[in-house]
Amino acid sequence: MRSPIVLDLDDSVGPLPGGSIVSLRAWEEAIRFGCSLRSLRHLVTAIGPVLPREHGTVFLGSGDFHHLTWPLVERVPGDGPLQVVVLDNHPDNMRFPFGVHCGSWVRRVAMLRRVSQVHVVGITSQDIGRAHAWENYLGPLRSGKLTYWSTGVDVSWASRLGLAARFRAFADARSLVDAFVGSQRGQKEPVYLSIDKDAFAPEVAMTNWDQGVMTEADGAAIIGALRDRIVASDVTGEISLYRYRTWWKRRLSAMDGQSEPDAAMLREWQAQQHSFNLRLLSLLK
Repeated sequence: MRSPIVLDLDDSVGPLPGGSIVSLRAWEEAIRFGCSLRSLRHLVTAIGPVLPREHGTVFLGSGDFHHLTWPLVERVPGDGPLQVVVLDNHPDNMRFPFGVHCGSWVRRVAMLRRVSQVHVVGITSQDIGRAHAWENYLGPLRSGKLTYWSTGVDVSWASRLGLAARFRAFADARSLVDAFVGSQRGQKEPVYLSIDKDAFAPEVAMTNWDQGVMTEADGAAIIGALRDRIVASDVTGEISLYRYRTWWKRRLSAMDGQSEPDAAMLREWQAQQHSFNLRLLSLLK
């Protein structure tokens, strides 16, 4: 098992066996929720010398940092085809005019030459419903490089645009997981796996975003189906308390439905998260 790494931007990830920590607290305000492409490039340059080329699962902290998956995918050794699987309650393929943020990065990954397919699995968010259809980047869907796997969302609008094959909708999480696992049988391409714990129900791991309905067993089934092909992975969705100094981040995060964690419950929820992280690591080894 390769050693896990914590990119410590918000002090939310507990100690991991054999893990190492890259301290990045000074970058929290600049990177959290969203940032300019220039700021992201500066961060990547800063961590390049201290991040080993070969390492285990990377823990990113809060889901507010999920856009860091993009440069991590770019770092995967080799140049052959790579499939990216994202467990997430949101498509993370939404329009964002100010650079990149935690809900827009999937488009950037789908544009990478070596990425053959991106699957976002576990969506229950209305981000892919009719009312928010215009906010989704359609390019990756039309190209056939991006597929949404959802439950409980009316995505009938996609058929009118000829995108029905890119929207796999199911009545419940069990049906979704069974179908996704079945679709992966016999595939040989290496996989980058990104896990945002907001794909799971709150009783599995409480986050500070609206959450999906997947059980821990659902996650284990998906990881089991991919495990022999996973070449790199990350985990995000920790819960942490932060108040933005930047006005537009305060406004946009509120508009996105992000809730501020209950400070009195924070330690208990972080303990729950830590326990889940350890179980995820045992599955990813």
